[in-house]
Amino acid sequence: MELELEPLHLPSDNERPFVIAGPCSAETEEQVMTTARQLSEKGCHMFRAGVWKPRTKPGGFEGNGEKALPWMKAVKEETGMLTATEVAKPEHVELCLKYGIDVLWVGARTSANPFAMQDLADALRGVDVPVFVKNPVNPDLELWIGAMERINQAGIKHMAAIHRGFSSFDKKIYRNLPMWQIPMELHRRIPNLPIICDPSHIGGRRELIAPLCQQAMDLGFDGLLVESHCNPDEAWSDAKQQVTPDVLDYILSLLVIRDEKVTTEGIQQLRRQIDELDNQMMEVLSKRMRVCREIGQYKKEHNMTVFQSNRYNEILEKRGAQASVCGVDPECAAHIFELIHQESVRQQIEIINQ
Repeated sequence: MELELEPLHLPSDNERPFVIAGPCSAETEEQVMTTARQLSEKGCHMFRAGVWKPRTKPGGFEGNGEKALPWMKAVKEETGMLTATEVAKPEHVELCLKYGIDVLWVGARTSANPFAMQDLADALRGVDVPVFVKNPVNPDLELWIGAMERINQAGIKHMAAIHRGFSSFDKKIYRNLPMWQIPMELHRRIPNLPIICDPSHIGGRRELIAPLCQQAMDLGFDGLLVESHCNPDEAWSDAKQQVTPDVLDYILSLLVIRDEKVTTEGIQQLRRQIDELDNQMMEVLSKRMRVCREIGQYKKEHNMTVFQSNRYNEILEKRGAQASVCGVDPECAAHIFELIHQESVRQQIEIINQ
């Protein structure tokens, strides 16, 4: 199904990026107000803070709950900024509406659970409030879209997606793997859905926020959700990934915003070359699959197993070494040939089972 969406009509909506900034957690009234004042002075229009904090393990700071909502209300009254916080239960929605929170977002742990999403959707029925949905912790685009569909079916038409990366056992540079292809596919399928990047959770370290913000802009993201704290090193949660309002302002000032709509004859010619090369690749792939089917017939006649691990390893090693010489990332080449091998195996199994 298609989402029924309307423009968000948020401050600075027509500019890229619109920015939602504030601390990971609303810790104290003084911390909330100090951070909000500093962000407001830098021109920020939307303030975020976690009131309820779902922690991976018990024992960490899990938020002040309702106690913090009057602080958020005070931020709006004093600075004029809109306020945003995360909701995970129907009672969170009710309390946020009671205290006039302007924007609600759904976290990654909640969006991964269809039961929890339906409970939130039922609580939001008949309410006119923007709702942003973070990607689930696991890289499942259908689960992400399904979470947004539930909210949309409840009558919420002011929506956006938040890309915060995906949890992985094999962590390298990032706290959460960006896997940019997933939000890009989301944009292809739902082009009128705004997509916001959360560089704080993707990076997990403050020095990664600037390059991630720039990458999000280069990929055409609409907004940024950034954790900013008046004293990040003393933060009660996620201290390493928060920046001061001054640093955030500096990061934003350095962003290069490119126009995604302008095309010239020069780039059109290059795209025609890409189309021709893609056509050639498909022809070569078709020929390769034809040979794979002939191999499948040979294996059937000689009672051989489809999967030959030595041959598979040989392909990956050869093409990985070739990729390095050709200026292609070996991991990218390995992934491509893994997919080609999967399709080859599938077609050979069909032949053997005929």
